[in-house]
Amino acid sequence: MSGTLDYPLSLAVEDFVPVVLTGAGAALLIGPLRRHSVRGGRSGAAGAALILLGGLSKAVWKLVVALDGPDLQVMNKALFPCLSAGFLLLAHALLTLPAAGGPEPPGGRGTPPLWGLAAAWTATGVVGLLLTSTAPHMVLTIVAVTVCAVRLILLARSHRDTAAAAAGGLWLTGMYVLGPLAARPDQSVALQWVEQSANTLTQGAFVLLAWRLARHRRTAPSLAPSPSSPQAERRRA
Repeated sequence: MSGTLDYPLSLAVEDFVPVVLTGAGAALLIGPLRRHSVRGGRSGAAGAALILLGGLSKAVWKLVVALDGPDLQVMNKALFPCLSAGFLLLAHALLTLPAAGGPEPPGGRGTPPLWGLAAAWTATGVVGLLLTSTAPHMVLTIVAVTVCAVRLILLARSHRDTAAAAAGGLWLTGMYVLGPLAARPDQSVALQWVEQSANTLTQGAFVLLAWRLARHRRTAPSLAPSPSSPQAERRRA
């Protein structure tokens, strides 16, 4: 293993913990999204899958390197393209979810179309190819995470859940710090332990936020499903 790729096995294994936590947090949001609308549930599920794929890709790369295997840079560099696409889809789905006691979003107005998000992701990828860097996708990831976090915090506040809103603030703050750290090409082992410990705490906050919100959406009787929800479709059948 080269000096620039110094990943102890324990560090590589621990890297799977925040990956699983992030995937679990995103997966917890699929239920509320699907109950509200079929399309939102599909977007949320696709986003969660891409988020998990990106995290697993880099975690597996670290594990292979720690085991003195080949340096599979394609797996390392897949992190931010997958995360940006996943969080864009999740943000799009969350923007269609009404607040507790709030009005149904009027026909999706105010929510960016999926083709627009796809165009933004593609343009970001082109810029990244020209710069030979994943930094543009990292920036897009931070933007998408910000939209997700702000929306989730607002939803938590609509349920008067201070703990969930605080967890959302911690998650967003951690993601702001972790993005640039993860993009650094050269890191000491000590710095990586600090980064991964902070990442585990950050994604734990995301799981707490998603779990509390999913529980609220499951038990709140005032939240009527949208016309495109599975419940509404069964009623019409």
